[in-house]
Amino acid sequence: MSRDYDHLFKLVLIGDSGVGKSCLLLRFADDAFTESYITTIGVDFRFRTVKIDNKTVKLQIWDTAGQERFRTITSAYYRGADGIIMVYDVTSQESFDHVNDWLNEVNRYASEGTCKLLVGNKSDISDNKAVSYETAKAFADSLSIPFLETSAKNAQNVEEAFLTMASELITIREMVGDANRPAGTKVSFIRFRSSWGCCLRLITGFI
Repeated sequence: MSRDYDHLFKLVLIGDSGVGKSCLLLRFADDAFTESYITTIGVDFRFRTVKIDNKTVKLQIWDTAGQERFRTITSAYYRGADGIIMVYDVTSQESFDHVNDWLNEVNRYASEGTCKLLVGNKSDISDNKAVSYETAKAFADSLSIPFLETSAKNAQNVEEAFLTMASELITIREMVGDANRPAGTKVSFIRFRSSWGCCLRLITGFI
């Protein structure tokens, strides 16, 4: 059976409870928003198919629980992820401080070549902002991770966050030849780094 897409990518949303991960996913998947607090129990996922540069891209997006008691469950979903979106709340210094803890989990459980994006959500609540754009951008730059501020409420940069990561993943996959690699190709490795700080391994040779 032929596939109805050119690329399939698994993306995982992580971050503290209450930062708006589920609202970001709801906005991207359904273009909807709710003021009600959404608590994710364990994990949830949604699909959305998009067109990027004449390519049909299917995104499988996993929304993970931020509570400590679910960490052993959600860590399993890092494996096989193509991209990790780390979310904090711009009105919560604590959620930003915890990004390092989440990064440690990513480095522990995710594949070495997984792309990362830092997202500061709830940018519409400017009066209560605790983490400045400049502070978060400097932190992201120090790790060679791209950064965006988003608002699930008014849709600011939500589409851009997911589609920019998907576009970068297409570039990476086509660079390493994974999408259309002929049967019998052997995997050998050389390492390089993309503009998104993704450490990659290039496929060469034949069996």
